[in-house]
Amino acid sequence: MGMDYYNILKVNRNATLEDLKKSYRRLARTWHPDKNPTGGVEAEAKFKQITEAYEALSDPEKRAIYDQYGEEGLKGMPPPGSHSRASTAAGSSGPSNFRYNPSDADDLFAEFMASNKPYSFDKDRARFQPRSHWTSARDSRSETFSGSQKESSASTSQLEKPMPIGKTLLCTFEELYNGTKKKMKITRNVAKPDGKVEVETEILAVEVLPGWKKGTKITFPNKGDKLHGQLPQDLTFVLDAKPHDVYSLEGNNLLVKQEIRLVDALAGTAINIKTLDGRNLPVRVEEVVRPGYEVVLENEGWPIRKEPGKKGKLVIKFDVTFPTRLTSSQRAAIRRIMGG
Repeated sequence: MGMDYYNILKVNRNATLEDLKKSYRRLARTWHPDKNPTGGVEAEAKFKQITEAYEALSDPEKRAIYDQYGEEGLKGMPPPGSHSRASTAAGSSGPSNFRYNPSDADDLFAEFMASNKPYSFDKDRARFQPRSHWTSARDSRSETFSGSQKESSASTSQLEKPMPIGKTLLCTFEELYNGTKKKMKITRNVAKPDGKVEVETEILAVEVLPGWKKGTKITFPNKGDKLHGQLPQDLTFVLDAKPHDVYSLEGNNLLVKQEIRLVDALAGTAINIKTLDGRNLPVRVEEVVRPGYEVVLENEGWPIRKEPGKKGKLVIKFDVTFPTRLTSSQRAAIRRIMGG
C-alpha cells in the first residue's frame, strides 16, 4: 500500500500548503532528533517519514501524482526532463529512478527548525548532517558544529576551498539576551558556464540564539562566491553588540551602575531595574551604601548557553551623588542627627 502521507502529516486531503507547513513545523519540532534525544532510532525514522511526506505533498506536481497513484506512483516517476511523467507510474515493477530531494532543503530547515542544530538530509537520506556551524571567539563553551559536506568525486576533491567571507551582524543587548531572527540580504559572484560572472542576491534567515555573545560566528556553507576552479565559498556572520545605555557584560554577569542620592544612601531606598527581557525588577536597599557597595542578584545575568534555564549574576554597582551645597540650618541638622 505504501505510506499515507496525509495521515503522517495529520492533515486531510484538501489541506492547503499553509496547512502542510503548520503541521510539518509542529511535527518536526516534536520528532527532530535534537529535540527528542531519548527517541533514538524511532525519532529519527519518524522525522525522516514526516519530511518525506511534506516534500511530496508540498510539490504540486508530486502531490497530484501521489493523489492518483500513491507512493508507488511517485517512485515510478521518470527522471526530470523525461517526456513521460506518470504513464509508467501505476504498477511499475522496474527499478525506481525517483528519490526524494527537497527543492530547497536549506530554506526548508531554516524556516521550520528553531534548533541550535539545524539538519539537512544527505544524498542517501540514511543519516543526518548539520547544515550550519557556530563558534564563539570569546566563549569556549559555545556550540560548535560542522556543516560542510565532503565531495566524493576526484575532480571536486582537487579544487581549492576559498577562505570564508565574513560579514558583521550588529545586534542590541536585548536581541542577544532574548534571541532574535534577522533576514539578511546578501550578494555573491557566480561564474556561469559561458565564463561570465554574474551577481546573485539572496535573503538569508539568520537565527541568533539567546545568550550568544559578541564574537560568535554563524556560518552558512556554500553561500559565498562560486567561481571557476574553486569550491563554493562559505559565508560567516560575526556577531557584534551595540553598547547599552545601562548594562555592560563581564563573563556571564550583567553589570549595572546605579546612581542614588546621599540621603537614600544613608536612609535606605527602593529602586527598579528594567531587565533586558522587559521586566521591572524591584530592589530594596536597606543597608548604608558605602563606597564600592554592590547588590548581587543570582540568576538575573546573561543566559548560559550550556546550561539552559540558568543565567549569570546581576551586579548593581552604586554611585552616590552628593548635594552641591547645604544651608547652615541643614548642616546643623545633620550634625545634630549624626551626633557630631
